[in-house]
Amino acid sequence: MPRSHGFHERFHSSRVIQIEPVRGSLWMTKEDWKRSWGPWLRGTALGFPIGSLPAGGAEIPTFLSYTIEKRLSKHPEEFGKGAIEGVAGPEAANNASAAGTLMPLLTLGLPTSATAAIMLAGFQQYGLNPGPLLFADRPDLVWGLIASLFVANTILIVLNLPLVGLWVKLLAIPQPWLYAGILVFAAMGTIAAKPSVIELSMLAVFGALGFLMRRFDYPVAPMVVGLILGPMAETQLRRALSISLGDPIALVESPIAAVMLGIALVALVAPFAMRGLDRFKASDD
Repeated sequence: MPRSHGFHERFHSSRVIQIEPVRGSLWMTKEDWKRSWGPWLRGTALGFPIGSLPAGGAEIPTFLSYTIEKRLSKHPEEFGKGAIEGVAGPEAANNASAAGTLMPLLTLGLPTSATAAIMLAGFQQYGLNPGPLLFADRPDLVWGLIASLFVANTILIVLNLPLVGLWVKLLAIPQPWLYAGILVFAAMGTIAAKPSVIELSMLAVFGALGFLMRRFDYPVAPMVVGLILGPMAETQLRRALSISLGDPIALVESPIAAVMLGIALVALVAPFAMRGLDRFKASDD
C-alpha cells in the first residue's frame, strides 16, 4: 500500500458508535450489592497506589481490575455482556486512581497526570507551591481540597442517578458539533484570559498538534506535563549551574541525582529501542 494512501485511510477512518438505551431500574438490587462490594474494595486497593505513581495513570489499574474480576468471578461468561463485577471493579479503580494523583501533587509538587499538571498550574497562578510546606502554610486549602472529593462524589451520585438518561442522549450529538462547541469555548476562554492574537495562534497550533497526536496514537498527557514542568526544570537547572559556577559535573555528583537522571534517560530511550527491536524481529520473521 502506498504511504500516502495509508495516511489518507488512517486520517479519515471513523467508527460508527451505537448508543444503547437505558433499560431497567436505575437502582441496584440486593444481588447487585452482594456482587459489587468485593470488586469495589479490590478496585480501590489497586487504583489508589498505582494512581499515585508518576507513570501510573488510570488505565493500568482499570484493566488490571477487570482482568482480576473476570478470573475471580463465578460467572466469567457474563463478562462482556453486562457483568456488574466488570463495571464495579474498574470504576472503583478509576476513581481511586484519580484521588491518588493528589498525594504526589500536594506532598511533592509532582503532577502524575495531565489533570494534575493543570491543577499545579492553577496553584502557581495564585502563588502556591505544592509541597511539604503547603500543609503547614495553607492547611485550610489542603484539607478543603481533600474534603471536596467527598462532597464531589456525593453530588455526582445525586446528579447522575436521575439524569443518567440525559447524559446518554448527549452522546447522540454529532461529533462535528461537539468539536465545534469545544473549539468555540476554548477560544472564548483564551480571549477572556488574555486577548491577544499570539495567544489565539498558539491555541490553533497546539490544538492541531494535539489532534495529530491523538490521530497517530501519541500520548498527550506527557506533553501537557512537560509544558507545566519545563519552566520549573529550567529554573532549577540555572540555579544549580549558578551554585556550581557553571560546572555541569555537579549535576551528577550526587548518587541520587545520578540515579534519577539515569532513570530519565532510560525512560526516554527505551520506547525507541523497543520499537526498533520489534521491527527487527518482524523483519526476521
